[in-house]
Amino acid sequence: DFGVGKSSLVHLLCQNQVLGNPSWTVGCSVDVRVQDYKEGTPEEKTYYIELWDVGGSVGSASSIKSTRAVFYNSVNGIILVHDLTNKKSSQNLYRWSLEALNKDSSPTGVIVSNGDYDREQFAENPVPLLLIGTKFDQIPENKRNEVLTRTAFLSEDFNAEEINLDCTNPRYLAAGTSNAVKLSRFFDKVIEKRYFTRDPSQMTGFTDRKRFNFKSLHYD
Repeated sequence: DFGVGKSSLVHLLCQNQVLGNPSWTVGCSVDVRVQDYKEGTPEEKTYYIELWDVGGSVGSASSIKSTRAVFYNSVNGIILVHDLTNKKSSQNLYRWSLEALNKDSSPTGVIVSNGDYDREQFAENPVPLLLIGTKFDQIPENKRNEVLTRTAFLSEDFNAEEINLDCTNPRYLAAGTSNAVKLSRFFDKVIEKRYFTRDPSQMTGFTDRKRFNFKSLHYD
């Protein structure tokens, strides 16, 4: 959804810095992250990953959805971003995931609750997913267990690992932390999806081993 902090997150992931004055994303903006694939192993290799930060305008016009669809072509991985202080933004992830993976037949703006969500359709989903909750610092201490229990169910539904953080504090992604490990594992999967898949339909451009489009499902 718009306002969940996608642009701040992308800036943190790519620049390892806090975005001072985030603004609304119109259309799509692109940033690049340097990823050391299989870091610390003999197979280590450096790749550049493009993160596509897609604006999250919601409305009834089909043109809004069709415009966003342009950015979903040849997707190699998806980061689903929600605001931990806004339960509605978490519920809307079901709808955004369906749209991004071309499985959404409902009109734009319709919320798909987990009660209407068939997790089996993504059980064998080949596109790597990562769930990131923002504004963790804004959750009162006495509410955190409740919120984290709810997001754990989201993670199970999407068959994806989850990271909860504060985009204004780089320590949440500091080297060696569980969040950093999950993030690195996700981007390694994205690289494998792009370059090492056995699906012939995905082999186009296989010789270009240094740069590819990673389209990140963010909505601001």
